[in-house]
This record gives sequence, C-alpha cells and structure tokens, in this order.
Amino acid sequence: MAHAKFKRVILKLSGEALAGEKGFGIDSEMIASISRQIQEVVELGVEVAVVVGGGNIWRGLSGSERGMDRATADYMGMLATVMNSLALQDGLEHVGVPTRVQTSIEMRQVAEPYIRRRAMRHLEKGRVVIFSSGLGNPYFSTDTAAALRAAEIEADVILMAKNQVDGVYTADPKEDENAEKYESLTYLDLLNKGLGVMDSTASSLCMDNDIPLIVFNIKTEGNIRRVILGDTIGTIVRGNE
Repeated sequence: MAHAKFKRVILKLSGEALAGEKGFGIDSEMIASISRQIQEVVELGVEVAVVVGGGNIWRGLSGSERGMDRATADYMGMLATVMNSLALQDGLEHVGVPTRVQTSIEMRQVAEPYIRRRAMRHLEKGRVVIFSSGLGNPYFSTDTAAALRAAEIEADVILMAKNQVDGVYTADPKEDENAEKYESLTYLDLLNKGLGVMDSTASSLCMDNDIPLIVFNIKTEGNIRRVILGDTIGTIVRGNE
C-alpha cells in the first residue's frame, strides 16, 4: 500500500463501458480488459468494490419514455445490472481475483443479498465486491447507488470509468470541438453547470459525505492503476472548496 493513494475504492462502471465498441450487449474483450485492470490494483493491496450499470442491455428511463410503467422499466434495468455483474465476476475469476456479487434485490441462487458488514469483510479479505441491481428501488440511478454504497463502506473515492471521454468537459467533446476539459471541479459546479456527470441525487450524496470523484477513460489499459497511484488523469470532483 506504500504507493497507492487510496485504500478502498468504488469503481463505477456504466453498462456502455462493458459494451465496448459494439455499443450494446456485453463485449468479452472489454470484460477481459477491465478485469485485468482491476487485478492490477488488487495486487497493490487496494480494496475494490464495483457498481455496474445496465444501459448496454436495458435503460429504465428509455422504457418509461416509450410508455412503459416507470417502476417496471426500472426493475428491468436492475436485472440488467445483475447480468453485467455476473459477466464481470466471471472475467475477474478468470484472472484469479476472488469476487462476490451482492444484489439489492434478493436472488440467492445467483448472488448474495447486500449486507454492509459482509461486504466490508469481503473487502478486508482481498475480495472484489460487485454491487448490483442498484438500490433495489425504482427512480434511483446506479450513480446514486455508487454514492450511497461509497458512504456505507467508507470508500476513499469513487472512480467513474468512461469509455467515450477522458474527463469532464465544458460541453460534449464529440459535438463541440471547442469543448475544454476541466482538471478539477466541485459538486456545486456539477449541479450549477448541469454537466451531467452524475445525477443531482448522487452529486448531493457525494457532496454531503465529502466523497471525491475521479472521472477518467477506462479504454486505455492501466488507467485504473494510474488513478490509484495518484497520476493526474481525468477530472477530479470534490466537495465545496
């Protein structure tokens, strides 16, 4: 741990990150890449928990916009995160990293129920813990789940992995060539500027509990390790300064 800047982290993965270049479904090469990157930081002695989204399979908000009951659509999205979590667990165990999946919706045949003290014990034993199915309630995003779980397990930081951008910009860099990247921001900046990094509920939770957030690109192999070692990549978001 002498060289690692953080002892316990939450890695927030969007479903799109698992889809890779395909844009949908689960890309086995991306799963393997992410698993290798997590393995690198586990070998440093860092305790790693992961929160996975489900947008590569199903996005609840999109379903509700097409006329589906919002709660039903959100529950479907939670189930999509479980599929992603099991795929990531398989990838991690293929590279020798012991992993446990915990779900907010009970499904004992495939995963453990979320129990805070059990999750922390797994982390202390060097196991990666994947938190899936969000918070188990509709109307809450997996970003909010990451913020709440980070507070509960006393994580030092949330690492928000992106597969399209390498930080937070003044505008969408894919649409505006003049968009400028922020090196650092506060959560109030996110809320006031409407930058869309995470939803307002998640931002408020992080701000209230003084949990820093680092936004970076996961497609470059080794970036998780670089962040853990304190390299200046991506954008860091902190509480009010």
